Amino acid sequence: MLVAYLLTMKQEQVIDLPPKLRRDVSRAAKEVGVSEGDYVRRAVADRLLLDSFENLRRRLVPQAQAMGIYTDDDVFKQFSS
Repeated sequence: MLVAYLLTMKQEQVIDLPPKLRRDVSRAAKEVGVSEGDYVRRAVADRLLLDSFENLRRRLVPQAQAMGIYTDDDVFKQFSS
């Protein structure tokens, strides 16, 4: 079992990766031309952004629906002149 390290602002986080995931990360990092550490950092950052978006969407959809907004067309109608 290999371990990947995330280095950020003088802090180190150890992540235990199963062998198959470790191989997949290594292969993917080579394909895009970055180090494994950079690849993992980008993946974590992307996941955090996605989770943040999903959380925001979960909070805003009920508010939009309360205003009668259900589709993209409904949104565009709100902003058309």
